[in-house]
Amino acid sequence: MDTSPTRQAGWRAVVRRLLPARGRPRSAWSAFVPLIALAAGLLFTTTARTADGTSLREDRRPRLAQVVNEERDRVTASQQRARELAASVQSQTEALARTDGPIRAESERAKRYELAAGFTAVHGPGLTVKLDDAPPQRAGNRPDGVRPDDLVVHQGDVQAVVNALWAGGAEAMSIMGVRVLSTSAVRCVGNTLLLHGRVYSPPFVITAIGDPDAMRNALAASDGVRLFKDAVDHFQLGYQETVEKDVTIPAFEGSSGLRSAKVAS
Repeated sequence: MDTSPTRQAGWRAVVRRLLPARGRPRSAWSAFVPLIALAAGLLFTTTARTADGTSLREDRRPRLAQVVNEERDRVTASQQRARELAASVQSQTEALARTDGPIRAESERAKRYELAAGFTAVHGPGLTVKLDDAPPQRAGNRPDGVRPDDLVVHQGDVQAVVNALWAGGAEAMSIMGVRVLSTSAVRCVGNTLLLHGRVYSPPFVITAIGDPDAMRNALAASDGVRLFKDAVDHFQLGYQETVEKDVTIPAFEGSSGLRSAKVAS
C-alpha cells in the first residue's frame, strides 16, 4: 500500500470534496441523495417480489384469448339453457291454455304480435351486404399516412348499413345470421363485432328482407355508406351487395324483457 505524503494528501482531498465543509450548509441535492437511494431500493425489492421469478414483460395475450374463449363458451351454454327454459314455459303455457280460458285468450293475443316483434322466422326476397377489413398484405405494406384504423371495419360502418336498410323498408334483418331488432345494439371491440353477448370476426354479413331496389337506393343515399365506399377505393376494404331471391331470417332468440319504455307523444 502506498502511504506516501502525496497519496495521503490525494485521499484527504477526495474526502473533503465528499463531506461538506464545517459551517457551510449542505446543498438540497446532497440531502435528497439518501432518500433517492432508499426509494430505489424499495422499488427493486417490490419488483422482485411482484415478478416472483417470472418476467414482468411476459405476453398476456394467450391468457386473454383463453378468457375470451371461456366467456364465449359460457354465453353459448347460457343461451342454450335459456332456449330450453323458454321451450318448457311455452309447452306448459299451451297445456294450460287448453283448459284455462283467460290463458288461452292471452296466448292467442300474444301470437298475433310475434311476427311484428321478430319472434317468428321469415323468408322472402331481400339484400345481403358484406363488409370486410383490408387484406393482410395491405396492412403489412401500407403507404405513408395510412393508419391501422383505416384498414378495418368500424362500428359506425356497420351501423350505417343497418340504418340505411331499415330506412329502405327492411321488414326483417340479421347480422351474422342472428336476428336483430330495432333495439339491438351493434358494438365493435377492436376489429370484432359484439352482438347479443357474442363476438364475431369480419367479414360482417348483414341480410335484410324487403324490396332489394328500395334498400339499394337507401344505401346509395346514406352518407355513412358513401364514406365507407370511399375507404374501399382507397384502402382496399371489402364491400359487396347481393340481391337475394329468397332468403330466410331466423327468429329472435334473445331476451324479450322490456327494460325501459316511453309513451309516444
